[in-house]
Amino acid sequence: MEALIESADLKRARVPLKWYSFNPKPVVPEPLDLVRPSISPLWFVGLIAFIALRLVFWLKAFPNSDEAYYWLWGQHLQWSYYDHPPLQAWVQGAFAAWLGRSEFVLRLPNLFTNIIFFYTYYCIAAYLYPKQTPKRFWLSVLLVLASPLYFVFLGLAWHDHLLITFSLVSAYQFTRFADGVIANGRGETGHLYFAAGAIALAGLSKYNAIFVVFGFFATIVVVPGLRRLLVDRRLYIAAIIAMSALIPIVVWNYSNDFQSLQYYVNRSVNPVAGGIKIGACLGFLGASYFLVSPFYWNGFFRVLRNRTRLKEITSVYPIVAFWIFLISSVILTIVSLISAALYYWNITAYILLFPLLPFVFSKRPPLSALLYGLLISSLVVIHYTVLPLSAFLDQSVDPDSRMLFGWREVASEVTKQAKNLGEPPLLITTDYRSASALAYELNNKDVIAVSDRIDQFDFWHPDREKLQGKNAVIVWDDWHPATGKLLPKFDRVSEPITVPVTRFGILLKNYYIQKGYWYKP
Repeated sequence: MEALIESADLKRARVPLKWYSFNPKPVVPEPLDLVRPSISPLWFVGLIAFIALRLVFWLKAFPNSDEAYYWLWGQHLQWSYYDHPPLQAWVQGAFAAWLGRSEFVLRLPNLFTNIIFFYTYYCIAAYLYPKQTPKRFWLSVLLVLASPLYFVFLGLAWHDHLLITFSLVSAYQFTRFADGVIANGRGETGHLYFAAGAIALAGLSKYNAIFVVFGFFATIVVVPGLRRLLVDRRLYIAAIIAMSALIPIVVWNYSNDFQSLQYYVNRSVNPVAGGIKIGACLGFLGASYFLVSPFYWNGFFRVLRNRTRLKEITSVYPIVAFWIFLISSVILTIVSLISAALYYWNITAYILLFPLLPFVFSKRPPLSALLYGLLISSLVVIHYTVLPLSAFLDQSVDPDSRMLFGWREVASEVTKQAKNLGEPPLLITTDYRSASALAYELNNKDVIAVSDRIDQFDFWHPDREKLQGKNAVIVWDDWHPATGKLLPKFDRVSEPITVPVTRFGILLKNYYIQKGYWYKP
């Protein structure tokens, strides 16, 4: 594998690295670098613990509401979807068609993206530190796993694991190309087109891949040796490759009155309540601080301000990392002030910083970071597989997490009531979350959500008149009751059957099941 090593001039002079004044030359890392002992026994135990926690989560945790929702998307393959691009749905549809439905299959794509993600980290370590590849690689891996943000989002079957994996691959390939341009005036075109293809896949996963593209563009503008690319036709061919991700999204939106655009404008640019939202901004920043890990931020800022010994890196890599972090973080902080921004929307901001943290932590890796990560990750796994941590609070607290449990009991009662209705009835719930979870448990893609909010179910069943006169089994809960608008759509309904969901004698919530006769959409 090719990698960059310090230039002879830099070795002799021992001068600090100038970000765009270097002369890299490739070397081949020694074989089997990856398996040399390079981390302490304590950190090795931590690595095994993180892997064990991840396996427990992957194999035992019932899909959370959005995991089940995106799985259901895969059973209704379309060009794109209402609130996200289509790649996650396409992947879920392919795996389910090939291997069936199970928690293992649901999260199997995560295993592949994790392998690609961490292999790219190895490539980055070999590229930046050819003499210290194993140590720098394993430290980067452990620091990522000890970050609660990445432990969770590399494990959830959401769009994010695809987003960050392909964004990382793209950034690495772009760095290789940019370094080549500075070194010989041209660079290897294959790296550029590879970067464009990878960022297209990231964009097909989640729209905030655009922040990575902004980081690439900023790097080209600020580095004098790269500005020649602005008149290089290869850059515009790469842009066309990257923009190909928009084709299925535009096709779907054109057929559906550009509903995705309306959704994101209303959510981020045109909020319901105006004014500056200091509390929401502090919430965004606070969640980012604690969930990335409070033990990393000093290291991030020291690296970004070039106060550490970065002189051995003869690459634009730190510049790319800086601009991706800065642009994404600033834009989302502004959005949080005027509308709403969730901490994990900024997940691509940090992925290039972890391979630079060994400059800060190489002599004394932070044991506190390891223990913090293990504690939070253990609590997350318990929360998903044993008992939600909010179970000891009022039932109105954290209703989303309480929906992780009880679906076997609910599905059993739904099946029983459906048999009493003769021909297969409609299966209706009052929210996309409950509809998705029930559909997953029953392995039935025809469950319907009837709710006040627009969601993907409205695009699968746009012609409600075809449902006229059908009988139905209705599932609802106290969070989204059916008593307001749904039950009056039937000529008559049965008395509700209560299905309590308990764990270790603690009541998590109640579900209510009713039979409805003669549905009137």
